[in-house]
Amino acid sequence: MGIDFERLHAIFFEESFEGLDALEAGLLKLDAGDRDPETLNAIFRAAHSIKGGAGTFGFSDVANVTHALETLLDQLRDGERAVTPELITSLLESVDGLRELLSIARDGNQADPAFVSGLRQVFERLLGEEPAAAAEQTAANAPTPETPAPTGGWQIHFQPHEHMFMTGNDPLRILQELQRLGDADITAITGKLPPLSELDPEKAYLGWDIKLQGEICEEAVRDVFAWVEDDCDLSIQPLESAAETETADATPAETAPAEQARAAAPATAPAAKKAKTSSDSSIRVSVDKVDSLINLVGELVITQAMLKQMSTGLDPTDHEQMMAGLETLERNTRELQEAVMSVRMLPMQFVFSRFPRVVRDAAGKLSKKVNLVTEGEGTELDKGVIEKITDPLTHIVRNAVDHGIESPAERKAAGKSETGTLTLKAAHQGGHIVIEVSDDGGGLKRDKIIASARKNGLEIDDNISDDEAYQLIFAPGLSTAAEVTDLSGRGVGMDVVRKNIHELGGQVHVTSEPGKGTKVCIRLPLTLAILDGMSVKVGGEIFIVPLNYIIESLQPVAENIKTITGSQRVIRVRGEYLPLMSLHDIYSTAAANDENSLVVLLESDGRKLAVEVDELLGQQQVVIKNLESNYRRVHGVAGATILGDGRVALIVDVPALTEVAPKAA
Repeated sequence: MGIDFERLHAIFFEESFEGLDALEAGLLKLDAGDRDPETLNAIFRAAHSIKGGAGTFGFSDVANVTHALETLLDQLRDGERAVTPELITSLLESVDGLRELLSIARDGNQADPAFVSGLRQVFERLLGEEPAAAAEQTAANAPTPETPAPTGGWQIHFQPHEHMFMTGNDPLRILQELQRLGDADITAITGKLPPLSELDPEKAYLGWDIKLQGEICEEAVRDVFAWVEDDCDLSIQPLESAAETETADATPAETAPAEQARAAAPATAPAAKKAKTSSDSSIRVSVDKVDSLINLVGELVITQAMLKQMSTGLDPTDHEQMMAGLETLERNTRELQEAVMSVRMLPMQFVFSRFPRVVRDAAGKLSKKVNLVTEGEGTELDKGVIEKITDPLTHIVRNAVDHGIESPAERKAAGKSETGTLTLKAAHQGGHIVIEVSDDGGGLKRDKIIASARKNGLEIDDNISDDEAYQLIFAPGLSTAAEVTDLSGRGVGMDVVRKNIHELGGQVHVTSEPGKGTKVCIRLPLTLAILDGMSVKVGGEIFIVPLNYIIESLQPVAENIKTITGSQRVIRVRGEYLPLMSLHDIYSTAAANDENSLVVLLESDGRKLAVEVDELLGQQQVVIKNLESNYRRVHGVAGATILGDGRVALIVDVPALTEVAPKAA
């Protein structure tokens, strides 16, 4: 048949994990008091879709567990069961279990039977409990539930679309499932069958009229078609209604079975499906393909820069057409680069959507009340950055709930609301994104931080500023927690957070006000593929210094440069002494020309550093090449790029330099 089941499985798992995310988000809305019927419907649809897909591909563990979840959600949707915090907690834990089951199935492994049995027992326990109606008075006056009672049978018209085989679905399997539900009288429809010479074995031509007899609920029948409803023409009617319709529409001439079924089919269903399909303008593309395209565009940008460099020596008058063509090429290349880069851009909602659950779980374990507020969910960031910033953000959020926000009793005693507020905010600033995590808790304790830092062997001056003291929370092994919990207290975390952010070319800074709260600010590049930098010449080499670390550049005055503690030099800038390092010494290039050297002032995570260079060549946007994948990791080097003349230029790793730079007195 030539069907790529591996690709179809990948699509199923990707959509199922997205469905679980939607299901989790809906449950958290319910927990927050949202009783919009559409929220419940969205939750139910997500579970229903996962169950249908799992059944189609034979993942029986996932299908069985999801079926039990679906039954419980149906009770919520019909108002037969009240939404309680305990129920939401159980459902969220079940979602975690389903996510684990899907991961096991995706990896081609078999789940532990005890694990599956435990999940099913959770639902059996919940379903075994007496459902408490959300509102007794409403339930008493409520109309008959939407799910129809069992009938004596169903008349079904099932005509697969020609491409159904290509979706991985087998119509014969569907017919077999119907036969298991009841007594099925099946008649084939051959009206679309072409001549033998024109048959395509990868297309579905046959349709079926099915008379299904037995006391069967409509929901059970529709569940059979759940995964193929968009890939077929389908009509399901009670046998009595189908018979009445057939009698009313009959004419003296015999009507073909297929025409009878089409006459009985609801007129609105196919139109609704077509409208949905036509409005869907997105496609799924492998990230590898996008990355390959971005890499090719990067090479095109480098080639365009080379052509521009080669044309600098030409007379514009003699080569007017070529110059105009090169200008057009440059403009089109930049537009193409921006368009391709935008494909990898995702809204911060992909990150923020996981934190309502994180905050709820952490607050529940600590018996705290926390309200999460998010701003700037539509702010876009490169997918690669989003994937790598999620874990550091999770740690910061948990720390805010654990260390930052006080218990309800402490907040009440301080004259605050018992419910603390945790705010996640994202916004663009130039070519960067700034993410803030702030709380209205008790703030950082300066004395505790300094005491913990000294206990870890750090030499701390009593006169350091509050800002410098707060940055000590990023020191390895530092913890101010009174006791070790599963959330914090082991002294592992914030140093890793800073390290991960540095690896993304970003910075992290913390500010705090006692009694009023703490704010952690993260500044990141929008993408890992391109960089705005300053080209500097050091000896015979050219280096790229990322612009987001540069404060200013200046011509040093000899009397402002001092030597202390042996060979360590400092430079005085507006009354502040900063450590001074030479890029010649750091990268072992040719000897510096001290008389004409320039100084570039850099800042990373609140620490400042001055570096000497020979010449500033100008600002430019460069395509980043990973040095590790092509050579090896080099300390002080964040990557490399290819210049317009074909030479390789190294990108300066500013955070690495500021970490090793001696602290000025």
